[in-house]
Amino acid sequence: MRRPFRLALPSKGRLQAPAAQLAAEAGIEASDDGRALFARCPQWGIEILRARTDDIPAWLDDGAVDAAIVGENQLVEAGVDAEVLARLGFGRCSLTVAADAAGAVQHVEQLAGCRVATSYPRTVATFFARRDVAVELVKLGGSVELAPRLDAAEAIADLVSTGETLRQNGLRPLATILASEAVLVARPGLEDADRELAGRLATVVGSVIAARDKRYVMLNAPDASLDEIVALLPGLDSPTVLPLARGDMHAVHAVVDRAQVVELLAPLRAAGARSVLVLPIEHLMP
Repeated sequence: MRRPFRLALPSKGRLQAPAAQLAAEAGIEASDDGRALFARCPQWGIEILRARTDDIPAWLDDGAVDAAIVGENQLVEAGVDAEVLARLGFGRCSLTVAADAAGAVQHVEQLAGCRVATSYPRTVATFFARRDVAVELVKLGGSVELAPRLDAAEAIADLVSTGETLRQNGLRPLATILASEAVLVARPGLEDADRELAGRLATVVGSVIAARDKRYVMLNAPDASLDEIVALLPGLDSPTVLPLARGDMHAVHAVVDRAQVVELLAPLRAAGARSVLVLPIEHLMP
């Protein structure tokens, strides 16, 4: 008998909380207390595996799971071929080469013959090989930024989000190897039924992401100022205008960027808008 579709979610680390929130908003909720590493999701009829993000590429590669939320950097480092179904907008970072900010090194080519400390030896080796720069890689599991200070390496290649950790450790970025964020991926070679399910997952997850920065605005507009009010609302396409029972009024509905709401309220009021209501959106398919 064919096993159920399996989705891997991060169990720890910086991707765990936003991945769990996104999954819940997409209806991917396990029937347990949230601590079990293996559980079922009744709504989708799938199984959920909670795993370390570093292990997820291996589960994809050997076919133990069919889809996963994982960092792009981890897929690249593992050399795993997976189809990106959706980019998730969190966990953004870059794998960056950095050296002593007070040193003479200004470009990665100046690192020829030097030691570079990293937790991503495969990706970093590929980067330097493509530039024909011979370096000695020093593989570390953590605290990579300390390597130059401890004279264990002349440079590092590590994940950077804001750059503050580099600055605090006296390091200057030289080059970006890889830009990364969390992605929803599927393993190659899925059977038709599993591929269809993976597509549905991607559609629902995408609708949640699309909705996060949008708001649904509803208001009543006097006919005399209807055109002015409609012109203020950008909307995805154009606002929806509906007649009200009261003959001299129309209802206007529009989807707008969340950041625009505070800029719209005063002009809408000044134009004569009444009963303005702003609502969050759970799902949006543009």
